[in-house]
Amino acid sequence: MCTTCGCAAGETRIEGETDDATHEHWHVHADGSAHAHPHAHAGEHAHGHGGLRYAPAPHAHVHRHADGTVHAHPHAHDAAVPHEAAVAHEHAHPHAHPHGAEHGHGETGAADALHYGHGPAGAHAPGMTQARMVQIERDILAKNDAFAAANRKRLAEQGIFALNLVSSPGSGKTTLLCRTIDALRTRFPIAVIEGDQQTSHDAERIRATGVPALQINTGKGCHLDAAMVGRALQKLAPADESLLFIENVGNLVCPAAFDLGEAHKVAILSVTEGEDKPLKYPDMFRAAQLMLVNKVDLLPYVSFDLERAVEHARRVNPGLRVICVSATTGEGFDDWLAWLEHGLAAQRAQKQETVAGLRRRIAELEEKLVALSR
Repeated sequence: MCTTCGCAAGETRIEGETDDATHEHWHVHADGSAHAHPHAHAGEHAHGHGGLRYAPAPHAHVHRHADGTVHAHPHAHDAAVPHEAAVAHEHAHPHAHPHGAEHGHGETGAADALHYGHGPAGAHAPGMTQARMVQIERDILAKNDAFAAANRKRLAEQGIFALNLVSSPGSGKTTLLCRTIDALRTRFPIAVIEGDQQTSHDAERIRATGVPALQINTGKGCHLDAAMVGRALQKLAPADESLLFIENVGNLVCPAAFDLGEAHKVAILSVTEGEDKPLKYPDMFRAAQLMLVNKVDLLPYVSFDLERAVEHARRVNPGLRVICVSATTGEGFDDWLAWLEHGLAAQRAQKQETVAGLRRRIAELEEKLVALSR
C-alpha cells in the first residue's frame, strides 16, 4: 500500500472547498460548471522555514555505514522543531535471502526474479523495517476504516447504493459510466464522485449527461480514501434511494486496500489489456465483487483470451461475478443494468426495513410510557 507508493498528504482538492495552499475557493454551480478564484485573508501567514507559526513535518534522513547497514532518523529543517527528535531511530539490516523470505522468487520460480512482496508487510521501502511498515499500514487503514464505517452508515440510512469503480487507466470507466447514466437517469436519481490526480475533465463529462458530479483531485495521491469521500458526500448531498458511482483513480494497486464505505467494488478490465491482469494485481480482483470486461467489441481485433481472463480472475476470487460489456455498442448492458437495479432495490429494502424497525421500537416505548403513567 502507500508505505511505498509515495502518496502525499495535504494535496487533495475537492470542488467547492478552499485550497489552503493557494487560497483558491472552488464553486460548483447549479448547471454543474465549476471554477476557482483567489481567496484573500487579512494578515500575513508565516510559511517560511524560519517562521514560528509553521513547522515543516520532520522527514527521514538515511545513513549507510561502511559495513553496509542502513538506518534512518527524523530530520527537521526548522528551528522550532528540536533536533533531539533524531535520537529515536530504527535500523534496517540487509541480509541475504537466497530462496526468499522477503526477497523470494516470483510465481514462475525463475532464478533471476526479485520479489519484494513476501515480507509481513507485503511491500518494501528502503531503510524501513517490515515491522514498521506493518504498523504504519495498520494505523492508516484503521483511521480509514473508521471514516468508511461512517460513510456506510450514512449511505444505508439514505438507502443509497454506492459502487467503487476501480481499474487501470484507459479501461473505459468514464465512457461506461456515461452510457450507464444515459440508460438510467430517467428512472433513478444518480450522483457521481470522480477521482483523478489532476483536472476535472471526467467530472465535466459526467455533468454533461445531466447528473451532479464532484471532482476530487488527489495530487500526488494514487487513490481515494474514505475521508475524501465523506467530505465529498457532504458537498454533493446525493438524494435518498439513489445510485452513487465513485470513479476511483486509475490504479490497480492502492485502491484495493481502501474501503470507502461502498456496497461493492467493481473492477473493470478492458480487452486492450492483458488477460493476466488478475494474476498480476490479485489484491484488486480479490477485493471486487463484480468484474466488468469492457470493450468486447474489439475482441476480433486484439489478442485477448476472454476465457483465460475469466479463469485467472476466478482463480484469485472464486466468487467473482463477471459481465462482459461494450460501452461503445451497448453489448452486455442489459445484464449490467439489471445487476445495478437489483442492488439498488436491495439497498432500498434494507432502508425500509430499518425504518420499520425503528417505528416498531418507538411504538413499544410509547406503550410502556402509557402503562407507566396509569
